[in-house]
Amino acid sequence: MAATTDHPDAPAGRRPLHRAFVASLAGTSLEWYDFAIYSAASALVFGDLFFPSGDPLTGTLLAFSTYAVGYLARPLGGFVFGRLGDVIGRKRVLAATLLLIGVATLLIGLLPTYSTIGVAAPALLVLLRFAQGVGVGGEWGGAVLLSSEFADSRSRGLWASAAQVGPPLGNLMANGVLALLGAVLSEEQFLSWGWRVAFLLSAVLVIFGLWIRAELEETPVFKAMEAEDVRPERPIREVFATQRRALTAAILSRIAPDVLYAMFTVFVLTYATQELGMERGQALVAVLVGSSLQVFLIPLAGALSDRVNRRALYLGGAVCAGVWPFVFFPMIDGGGQLPLVLGVVVGLVIHSVMYGPQAAFVAEQFTPRLRYTGSSLAYTLAGVVGGALAPLLFTALLARFGGWYALAGYIAVTAVLTVTGLLVGRDAAHDEDALVVEDGARPDGTRTAP
Repeated sequence: MAATTDHPDAPAGRRPLHRAFVASLAGTSLEWYDFAIYSAASALVFGDLFFPSGDPLTGTLLAFSTYAVGYLARPLGGFVFGRLGDVIGRKRVLAATLLLIGVATLLIGLLPTYSTIGVAAPALLVLLRFAQGVGVGGEWGGAVLLSSEFADSRSRGLWASAAQVGPPLGNLMANGVLALLGAVLSEEQFLSWGWRVAFLLSAVLVIFGLWIRAELEETPVFKAMEAEDVRPERPIREVFATQRRALTAAILSRIAPDVLYAMFTVFVLTYATQELGMERGQALVAVLVGSSLQVFLIPLAGALSDRVNRRALYLGGAVCAGVWPFVFFPMIDGGGQLPLVLGVVVGLVIHSVMYGPQAAFVAEQFTPRLRYTGSSLAYTLAGVVGGALAPLLFTALLARFGGWYALAGYIAVTAVLTVTGLLVGRDAAHDEDALVVEDGARPDGTRTAP
């Protein structure tokens, strides 16, 4: 008898689902704490400590270059861990990704600066950032499947959004720790050793995450694939051979959310402090308020996508993403904190409308036997085009043109790309059984007759 991803609403059936939701949320939150603490430090301290330069903007640009390395490393994590996730299972791979990024973050907290060991400092920083990126590259696809493959197709948007809450929650924790350290320490203390505390806390968080994931079962979909012996032998080759439309749609659909998130959680710190003359704490408050709201808005948007057309909701968010920067920059031009907070909040609300349904939308593009590989590749390749380049391009455009028009235009272009991807992609309409693909695999892991 064919296994199915649908589960009854009985308590026994819901318990593994709830456990998977918590594990997915906890793991991605902890990993994104690690990733976000680096992002915030790139904007605030790494330019001075690892890339000393007479021009603050140049130092920041070099620091954002190492930020980009984390995104450039993600495809390697997607290739390696995505393939393993479809071959050996979701659970074991997710433990490895969590451990990898946690150890890398801990070592960054212990790393000597440029003034101590010279050029070896930025070189080691880049290497550790690369390791972080590899871990995150293999994390997202598995975290999405961890919760969504315990859910039925009618509630997949909500349950898959567990992995999507991880970035704002991790970002909230990271910026909260940095804001607290900045408040209780002097500028000299923060630059000397205070920033390291945030990185060293990663060790405690990773231990907690590993404990949570150790209690998990493997997903029903992967169990069915094992039982029916339909696990792919060459999942990467199969994705590029049979899932090209799905991969293209998933990659394009992710670009605008990545760029918008980079603007309103990373680059906005640089813009507010260097262009508007605001204090670092004022800028961090805006990001903290927006991120705290996203913790609730993202699952709300995911649940809403189960009740309305998922693609249409996502499409509306993408259109708003292209328009909002043209309102945001003139609004904050005076340098007041209230307009900045309001602008960042609205930007992250728009991001939530896209990001909540995103996990389910991307997963539904691929057949389940190739879903870890396909989702991971889409996530990581889009990250290179979107998230990796965004802070660098924002900084370079600001330096070149000296105004916000180029920044807003760049975001608008990425919104057009995402709209294109959404129109190209399949509209699953909550009926996964309709996704019979070229290789004959059913969504439940079994195969159709030739």
